[in-house]
Amino acid sequence: MNIQGEVADGFEPVRDAFVRNFEALGDRGAALAVYRDGRKVVDLWGGVRDADATGADAAPWERDTAQIVRSATKGVAAAVPLLLHQRGLLDLDAPVAEYWPEFKAGGKERALVRDLLSHRTGIPALDRPLSPAEATDGSSGPRAVAEQSAFWAPGTEHGYHPHTFSWLLGELVLRVTGASLGKWLAEEVTGPLGLDFWIGLPEAAAHRVGRSAALEAPRTTGGLRTRPKRNVSEAYADPDSLTRRAFAAISPLPDENDPGYRAAELPGSTGIGTARALAGFYAATLGEVAGRPRLFTPETVALAGRELSAGPDRVLVVNTRFGPGYMLHGPASPLLSPASFGHPGRGGSLGFADPEAGVAFGYVTNALAASVTADPRAQALVRAVRTSL
Repeated sequence: MNIQGEVADGFEPVRDAFVRNFEALGDRGAALAVYRDGRKVVDLWGGVRDADATGADAAPWERDTAQIVRSATKGVAAAVPLLLHQRGLLDLDAPVAEYWPEFKAGGKERALVRDLLSHRTGIPALDRPLSPAEATDGSSGPRAVAEQSAFWAPGTEHGYHPHTFSWLLGELVLRVTGASLGKWLAEEVTGPLGLDFWIGLPEAAAHRVGRSAALEAPRTTGGLRTRPKRNVSEAYADPDSLTRRAFAAISPLPDENDPGYRAAELPGSTGIGTARALAGFYAATLGEVAGRPRLFTPETVALAGRELSAGPDRVLVVNTRFGPGYMLHGPASPLLSPASFGHPGRGGSLGFADPEAGVAFGYVTNALAASVTADPRAQALVRAVRTSL
């Protein structure tokens, strides 16, 4: 295992934690980047590019290796509606049906754009799951969520929308801009900022992406829980639970190493990029990076961290907090402060910004654990960043 990269003076504990993830927590290939006040202070990578590779022929994770980040995609995708709002093109208090008339079917006529962004529309699952081909064809998903009856009155409760968020947000952006979310993001955000992050992987970049594989984590590590609590695991195991149905909205589960899936524009799950790009994106929401203008105004930064949903989550079966597209965290979380906004990816990846600390963080891994929101590897890295500040 060969760790490469650099850390600024004072951030040596972060390198130590990154190394320990390989030695004790099962990482196979991963990268980490951290910005402080617009300056990159951590840039590390190591292990193998392909999680399922073994032996001497396993290609190393290189400086520009990219990886799928699953639901950490949601945090990058959320910048699109917030920028549209910032430019006066999208009203968060308007009904979704004002932009997308078909969406009002099934008791959703009062669902607001802010409900869509904060997992309050009441459609985390589908009565009929979509096949991977349907999920990625660009039309079946939006049609299914528009026709789906709400599982609860929109705006009254919240529950994480793991897959349906892709079709909800993607179609909303298409109706407002006339462009797909992945295309708009590339032209307005990642392209101008020079970030290697894509929602809809271009063929020219496909060779840079490592293969992912499941990681079987130990039950506990250093006092940290790495398996879900019993009531949570029971919800995932019950085929009739809303939890199971929400995560099975695409059935069978897609092959995330399949080139076709990686090329699909699913704003909730198919984002692919480097840790440097993930951290660089969040750094750009807070201020100038490498002379390029900031993405968010101070008002939009405050909006990104504003709580819109809190309390018992109908899908994740734990208490959660969401802002407009971002997962928020309380004082007990490993993040730096309650002002942080970002999103984890099921399996380990994490990206976030903390405007109080001036920190932006991006971690990507090809060893995908069973965790949804609290991977011990990401937690350990964030704690090390906190120690270094």
